[in-house]
Amino acid sequence: MRPFKVLGIQQIAIGGEDKTQLSRFWIDIMGLEKVKTFRSESENVDEDVLRIGEGPHAVEVDIMQPVDADKKPRVHEPRLNHIGLWIDDLPQAVNWLQKQGVRFTPGGIRKGASGYDVCFIHPKGNEEFPLCSEGVLVELVQAPEEVINAKV
Repeated sequence: MRPFKVLGIQQIAIGGEDKTQLSRFWIDIMGLEKVKTFRSESENVDEDVLRIGEGPHAVEVDIMQPVDADKKPRVHEPRLNHIGLWIDDLPQAVNWLQKQGVRFTPGGIRKGASGYDVCFIHPKGNEEFPLCSEGVLVELVQAPEEVINAKV
């Protein structure tokens, strides 16, 4: 039996070579609210965290550009970079999924741009861990209590 639940979509991450164009569309045209900016040399990302909605049902839209377009990870390829899912018990989820043969990206559980513990399911399997998210990078995000206790 699965020892965790997927509670909803936490984020959608969109990459581009220059987040100015992304800002024009998502902020100026669509009216999303910019919450903060996050930059990480080690993850090669300069991103703005935007928000749709309020409270525990809010969804982030992270618009990202690479710090260095020639380095990895290439946060602008593919353009729809990844989706994030709220998980009620991230450590148990990771442990169980690995036992099922799910491949994770290097780095393990760590703090993400919004301060929650996160890890990523690899888009491609390998011999040791053949199960994967079939071409889509998936971020698992530890849900805070307000999300865990929210009614749908």
